[in-house]
Amino acid sequence: MTSPAPAPGGTNAAATTAPGPPDNARYVLAASVLGSSLAFIDGSVVNVALPAIAANLSTGGTDISADISWIVTAYLVPLGALTLLGGAMGDRFGRRRLFVGGVAMFVVASLVCAVARSFWMLVAGRALQGIAAAILMPNSLAMLGAAFSGDGRSRAIATWAAAGSLTGVIGPLLGGVLIDTLGWRTIFLLNIPVGIGAVLLALHHVTETRDESTSHKSDWSGSLAATASLALLSWALNAAASAQVSASVTFTSLAAAAVLAGIFVVIERVKKQNALVPGAIFATSNFIGLTLLTFLLYAALTGLTIALPFFLISSANYSAAAAGAALLPIPIVIGVGSRLVAAYTRAIETRTLLTVGSLIVAAGVFLYVRATAGDIDYWQLIFAPTLIVAAGMALCVAPLTTAVVDAVDAAHVGAASGLNSATARVGGLVAAALLAFLFVRQGSSEQLLQSFRTAAVIGAATCVAAALSAALLMKPART
Repeated sequence: MTSPAPAPGGTNAAATTAPGPPDNARYVLAASVLGSSLAFIDGSVVNVALPAIAANLSTGGTDISADISWIVTAYLVPLGALTLLGGAMGDRFGRRRLFVGGVAMFVVASLVCAVARSFWMLVAGRALQGIAAAILMPNSLAMLGAAFSGDGRSRAIATWAAAGSLTGVIGPLLGGVLIDTLGWRTIFLLNIPVGIGAVLLALHHVTETRDESTSHKSDWSGSLAATASLALLSWALNAAASAQVSASVTFTSLAAAAVLAGIFVVIERVKKQNALVPGAIFATSNFIGLTLLTFLLYAALTGLTIALPFFLISSANYSAAAAGAALLPIPIVIGVGSRLVAAYTRAIETRTLLTVGSLIVAAGVFLYVRATAGDIDYWQLIFAPTLIVAAGMALCVAPLTTAVVDAVDAAHVGAASGLNSATARVGGLVAAALLAFLFVRQGSSEQLLQSFRTAAVIGAATCVAAALSAALLMKPART
């Protein structure tokens, strides 16, 4: 399941050319929702398909269990590293142009995934999907910012976010039904008509906009360093779970990833105003605390939404549809609860909400240690912890969005919100890579159960660390 982005990412909607005609606004919204739904759906439904993909592509004596997490990480690496660049390119070259190009690329990538005859061909298709999503997602929001103003803009973005929550509900359930009846390839074929519809709407009804005031150059070197660092980190974490890769190779890869991360920091300092991540946004402890909280909390949430359906299908004899349905409380409660939190908790400090919310998520994740192999009591052992996790996240999502914007000056709001959104995805990327230790144990139900319980303990500890990030680094502030 795609975790709700903490904040819209990385675009400057304020400084645009004149918005499109009012009559076109509804078409802009429709195109934006359709296009972004591709990324939302594929970020969630694939999690339910992992056991079926592993069974189908582990042929000819080749077991891909230890590598199966690459289907998730190959998507998240470019999405996490390139989202800021995608938004900046749209500001400079035209939001509609980048949106249409991103959607078209996503359609082609989905076709590659659907016809893939080997595991690594599927991984390549997923990587291309991640690149496409990094282009289309920020520009789908930027098109809304250019076409709407005032209260209309707020309503349009709320509709866009609600549509994302809805796909979080429908995606895993519909995907599970398709996987059980027609096979896992159909979840990628569904993207083709949706993408074509988004492209046609954009080409015929959306007016091109760009930031005419910008003189910034695209930070290609920073993007390349960040992507290479994340890819090496992901490979090293996956390799650590494999007995076929030596420890020296794994440590060398981790060291290389760290060096590339350092190079990225140096590049960003040299680029200054042209940097993907301006150093000025880290001037306050509030933003540092929020960034750490986002990374840790969304790592735990993403790990849960990957590990839980995998465990239910592989060890508890669930169908793909049933495993997808098991996750429904999370998007439903977050979608409804976030609005209530935003409307009725103005008097509660943001720091308090984020700290308490993270601790509630930690409690819910920890309760999964009660899971058993074989037939399992869903309502007691799965539904109750999932509902607690969802309630904790509902306390965090809206205050986190507000706090990120409040933590920086007006000139850096776009960069800060974009970085926070990318940080959530990078947290998910690290969690997905670490889950290679869970996937490699799927041959034994008892081993898989123990690995799942260990993952629950680690996830709970991660959420506690997120709570400490808010409690210790954030200054008291009102929502």
